[in-house]
Amino acid sequence: MKLTLEEARKALKRAEKVAVLTGAGISAESGIPIFRGKDGLWQKHEIEKVATLTGFLADPDYAWKFHSELMKIISKAKPNRAHYVLAEMEPHFPEFHVITQNVDNLHQEAGSKNVIELHGNIWRVKCLEEEKIYPVKKEELEKFNTHCPKCGGLLKPDVVFFGEPLPKDALGKALTVSAEADVMFVVGTSAVVQPAASLPFITKENRGLIFEFNPETTALTKFADFSLKEPATKGLDLFWKEF
Repeated sequence: MKLTLEEARKALKRAEKVAVLTGAGISAESGIPIFRGKDGLWQKHEIEKVATLTGFLADPDYAWKFHSELMKIISKAKPNRAHYVLAEMEPHFPEFHVITQNVDNLHQEAGSKNVIELHGNIWRVKCLEEEKIYPVKKEELEKFNTHCPKCGGLLKPDVVFFGEPLPKDALGKALTVSAEADVMFVVGTSAVVQPAASLPFITKENRGLIFEFNPETTALTKFADFSLKEPATKGLDLFWKEF
């Protein structure tokens, strides 16, 4: 039997350790297009050419055209109410972590401090020759150079391409946080992309509670202890405003 809204709030008040798993749905409300689904980016672009290392290396100019356009779209996006609610929650608990599959940096812009980036961050680039990481400034997008300022090597967005492993440190931290969480919020994710999709089940296996916020029924819904079928902005705001 699922918890009522009031029961879920009471359970959260007892929590010491809280984890949040976020996906594309939370950023979609900021105007960032999703990748999957009938209107997703992968319906309009060839994944193999722009989001695999083999395709990227085969035609970096073509791949960078896609990533540059995506960066321009993301640069115009602002954190929405859902991002701000999560940032507001953080100081109320001894331990609070946001585990995100998104690469847009909006959680940090909203004020969240403990953010675990499973898929990297589009506002960083990595030199494929020396493996150095460099920040990308939004105001410099128009004159952005896709080659390393130090050695001239090709730069790659510091995001996880298909077929690449997740960052070891980020994944390890996410697994630990999920296992220790008294409550995990799952917000705006279809819960199908692995290994992120397994994290709520790790919480569940360790007797933590799962609170899902998604306007659609997902693979996780039947396992969630509390479900609110609302978009992230409306759902989180409703949950938190009377906490």
